[in-house]
Amino acid sequence: MTAAPPLPQPRRIRFSARDGLPLCAAEWGEAGGRTPLFCLPGICRTALDYQALAARHMGERRVVALDYLGHGESARPEDAARYDPEDTVRDVLDAMAALHVHRAVVVGTSFGGLMAMAIAAARPAALAAVALNDIGPRIETEGREFVRDFVARDPAFATLDDAAEHLRRTLPPLGIRDAAGWRRLVELTYARGEDRRWHPRWDTRIADAVLSVEPPEFWPYFEALAHVPLLLVWGQESRILSAGTVQRMRRIRPDMVLISLPGIGHPPLLNDPESAAQLDAFLRAMP
Repeated sequence: MTAAPPLPQPRRIRFSARDGLPLCAAEWGEAGGRTPLFCLPGICRTALDYQALAARHMGERRVVALDYLGHGESARPEDAARYDPEDTVRDVLDAMAALHVHRAVVVGTSFGGLMAMAIAAARPAALAAVALNDIGPRIETEGREFVRDFVARDPAFATLDDAAEHLRRTLPPLGIRDAAGWRRLVELTYARGEDRRWHPRWDTRIADAVLSVEPPEFWPYFEALAHVPLLLVWGQESRILSAGTVQRMRRIRPDMVLISLPGIGHPPLLNDPESAAQLDAFLRAMP
């Protein structure tokens, strides 16, 4: 079997949050006449999750993905209270200004989708379209508790194979079919530290700072997306996004494009041929 070609490495852009803490974004492609893609990862994910998406679109438009504070190559604050979601919304809005992403097609996975809804409420003109990946205005308690437990742990794996086995046992079905796929997911989830062990690419204190209380429902924020084209990717086995929430979202937005993935949990990786083709068609239809 022929190995898949390597994914394009991003340029790194470093800038400061309003309180001076260093933030980092990844960028592919060049600014041109088309609206950029602005990609927002999940609560324990980083900008590198969007490498494959960037590879498919960087020839057509600029693609930018953000490392939130405490993730990837962005700083980790001394005070974990700085991870308050309202502060993260301000960071995202400030990042759009610093990165010259004044209007964007936003792709938001899980927590990143909530950030997209917050942008719609705070700065609606900044959005040209939104693709939500397995997130809605209601977060199911079972899923939130699973994510909190996952985010809080640093297993400090001795080997990449140990980390891969842990993810295979722990995560919901994601459609990963071979060892190379699991290895890729490990490298996106953990980084090798100075102790030669594999540690999370996020600050585990985020679990208590963000996920320790039941979140409110975000229906007014979802309704703030009324002015933009909208797509939802839904893993039917998701413990975060229920069928009932998807149905209510469709009643509010009957024009919403729905990519429904049987047998897939939270969050879909956006790289399997079926969902990637539908997502890419939606994105390429945007200006």
